[in-house]
Amino acid sequence: MQAGLAGFALGFSLILAIGAQNAFVLRQGLRREHVLAVVLVCALSDAVLIAAGVAGFGALAEMVPGLERVMRFGGAAFLLVYGARSFHAAWRGGAALEAGAGTGSRARAVLTCLALTWLNPHVYLDTVVLLGSISAQYDDRLAFGAGAATASFTFFFALGYGARLLAPFFRRPKSWRLLDAGVGVVMWSIAAGLLAG
Repeated sequence: MQAGLAGFALGFSLILAIGAQNAFVLRQGLRREHVLAVVLVCALSDAVLIAAGVAGFGALAEMVPGLERVMRFGGAAFLLVYGARSFHAAWRGGAALEAGAGTGSRARAVLTCLALTWLNPHVYLDTVVLLGSISAQYDDRLAFGAGAATASFTFFFALGYGARLLAPFFRRPKSWRLLDAGVGVVMWSIAAGLLAG
């Protein structure tokens, strides 16, 4: 249970940072266009990448003594930098998000979503490298990975279908600053836990 909750918390905090993929899902939700197809592509892609990371790093950690410790400190360093970037974005401020023009067909929306997901190097760093390496410190890596994948499904469905409720909130630049600050706090908290472990 603890591994699953840890996977959920880390997975959710990593995906919460607003990037191109999340902004696309949010815009699709604001426009109410092809939401189910878009959120399924995002969540299923994450699940595949998380499974690859958890399975690959778990096996690798058993073969290479000391790898888990190196990856844990590397993951903590990555989270500290990622958190610092979020705090910087909160301090600098962001622009409001508007719905904008539609993407057109469902096929075009899905292809755009696939490109934003699979061609983004940060997706691999977050899912395969970071989640995979951190999973190696848990005895129940399967629960950790399932928790992270559940966080992805929860996040994308909430973002896509809850966008219309969030629209007034995200029209204010201050909202983005609060979100970025919250992401920074979560990242630094997880990094502190990794360093303490």
